[in-house]
Amino acid sequence: MPLRFYNTLTRKEEEFVPLRPGKAGVYVCGPTVYAPPHIGNLRTFFFADILHRYLEYRGMDVAFVMNLTDVDDKTIRGALQKGVPLDEYTQPFIDILFKNLDTLGLARADAYPRATEHVPGMIRLIERLFERGLAYEADGSVYFDISGFPGYGKLSRVDLSGTQRGARVADDSYEKGDVRDFALWKAAKAEDGAVGAVWQTPWGPGRPGWHIECSVMSMDELGETFDIHAGGIDLTFPHHEDEIAQSEGATGKQFARYWLHGEFLQIDGEKMAKSLGNVFTLQDLVAHGVKPSSIRYLFLTAHYRSQLNFSFEGLEAAGQAVRRIHATRKRLSEHRMQMEADPSDEPRLHHAAEEALGAFARAMDTDLNTSVALAALNEFVTRVNSRLDSLGTRPITAAEQQTALDVFDRIDTVFGFLAVADREEVVDPELALWVEERLVMRQDARRRRDFAAADVIRDELAARGVVVEDTAQGPRWTIST
Repeated sequence: MPLRFYNTLTRKEEEFVPLRPGKAGVYVCGPTVYAPPHIGNLRTFFFADILHRYLEYRGMDVAFVMNLTDVDDKTIRGALQKGVPLDEYTQPFIDILFKNLDTLGLARADAYPRATEHVPGMIRLIERLFERGLAYEADGSVYFDISGFPGYGKLSRVDLSGTQRGARVADDSYEKGDVRDFALWKAAKAEDGAVGAVWQTPWGPGRPGWHIECSVMSMDELGETFDIHAGGIDLTFPHHEDEIAQSEGATGKQFARYWLHGEFLQIDGEKMAKSLGNVFTLQDLVAHGVKPSSIRYLFLTAHYRSQLNFSFEGLEAAGQAVRRIHATRKRLSEHRMQMEADPSDEPRLHHAAEEALGAFARAMDTDLNTSVALAALNEFVTRVNSRLDSLGTRPITAAEQQTALDVFDRIDTVFGFLAVADREEVVDPELALWVEERLVMRQDARRRRDFAAADVIRDELAARGVVVEDTAQGPRWTIST
């Protein structure tokens, strides 16, 4: 059965045919690092993680990229309010992001490009747009002329009927349906210079607009045309629409071939909003006693293109499901290690395993239908428990047990909650949260070259049995035994 995705660009489900057989280039819009990610952000990153894992499950070589927006209106405003340079303001939030990804068991991307590292490429792309007559200067800034790009609106189906030629919008994010020429480059302001967010260009000092950043980061990492661009549904317009316009306008080539968008997350049936006091971070949930494995499981219960109602009741039910599946796998594993079986007995779990993997693959091949795939796993768990309950009359063979255990392992290479649950048996979530907070503080002290403070934090960690290893990707920790 072919793998199929719902492509926002065409508004239909299509067979996924990568540019290069056996390989897939995937770009996911990551966070703007001006605050810790909330649980809605994490659902989007989880959906991207499932996409990444399932492509690999199907044997593809995946180049997976998630960007970090570390220069835009929000990050500059935050740095200005705190009175620190832009990189000093954003780095702690990047550290928190990676700790959150690790806590939830999200597989690391191959690259996490930062916008500030790709500004020269942004300048070059804008120069190409000038050459094609799609960019113009106004008041010291540079704008994209959407009237010169006939394909504008093909992703979002935005209404262009009221568009006025030359009307401009400079804000990085703006209201849906506000169709105006958007900023590619913004003339320098005093606040930009105050936080070190000014670069020199042929058209004067300034800094990039939000939309140009993702075009350059994605093409620098994956090429001018790549397979999949994913992100939250809220980014369809204007962000992704503008990405297409400036990328294809500059190169004359198709930008991304498949566009996948994840839906919103609601909290107890309401839209998540600071005004409602229902914006939760991963740290908030762990402090409430929620286990990350439960969060992963709950995310799986709804299709990525469906809204998910996130509630503590739902988390408790997800936790019970994780415990049931985890206990079944453990029960099966312990029997495999402890008993000698009659090799002549019919291996009934072979058939159940084949059916489970087949149902799992069919569901995931149909636009990553995790809820149906999860049902296949739960049905398999029921059949495994029934088989284990009959051991008194029908002993289980080692081959039968291994086949069943392989099903758990194979499905969890995509779902990932059993691996997180395994870790939770060893490390208490509250301890994990405490460790992650201390590591962020230690990284901040090291950046300030306050090595005495960093050593004090390391000693605190060591006193709790935490061993820290500093790597190129950041600190990793384990519990000493």
